[in-house]
Amino acid sequence: MTREADPTSPLPPRRMRADALRNRERLLDAARDAVIEHGSNAPLDDIARRAGVGIGTLYRRFPDRPALLRQVALDLLMRSAQEGNAALAGEPDAFAALARYMHRALDLRIAAAMPALVGQLQMHRDQELVAARRASVEPLDKIISAAHAEGSLRPEVASGDIGLLLVRLTRPLPGPIPPEVNDRMAHRHLDLVLSGMRSPNPSRAPLPGPAMTFSDLRAMAEAAPQAAPERPDEPETREETR
Repeated sequence: MTREADPTSPLPPRRMRADALRNRERLLDAARDAVIEHGSNAPLDDIARRAGVGIGTLYRRFPDRPALLRQVALDLLMRSAQEGNAALAGEPDAFAALARYMHRALDLRIAAAMPALVGQLQMHRDQELVAARRASVEPLDKIISAAHAEGSLRPEVASGDIGLLLVRLTRPLPGPIPPEVNDRMAHRHLDLVLSGMRSPNPSRAPLPGPAMTFSDLRAMAEAAPQAAPERPDEPETREETR
């Protein structure tokens, strides 16, 4: 008999059926995209439609909106950690690893979704989220330290710069720009940014502003007043599985 697992667990159940696993992955990807486009109050029935499943399937996996948003955050942080470790292990030098990680983060839209999710989650109180965030930051910190040590990355560049650059690059551009064109331009602009971060750089002018690490950004977020979670404009009704 298959053991039921916690639907909010960061990892899929050990013996989840292949079709159920595909549905779960589609729901998480659909929720990520909906949050990017419409914010954390994106309609749950729209998320189910994007995933190609019924609303009952969504509720079987995630009993409410907070559970779904929390799992999207855990999934994105896990993917970030996986990509960072893969880049460390698979590239010949640290700067190549940094470039690979940043391009993959663009593809996964991690930095586009996480800012909208953070405001709805108790990131610094939920120990599972704290551990997932730590695991996602560690490989990037190692990449940056190695790139500094080998002299390929400008010494002023810190981990917070990388995270904030990805936030800026992953947000969709305004105007009638097709999504596929937007994605290609984001990768082009990332290559321009990477060229400017490489050391030695033709421009010897120091970078203005503070060099902030992820620890600095986390401390700033924790010191800020906590905003109340957004409330949907209309109450949601749960559609029973038929």
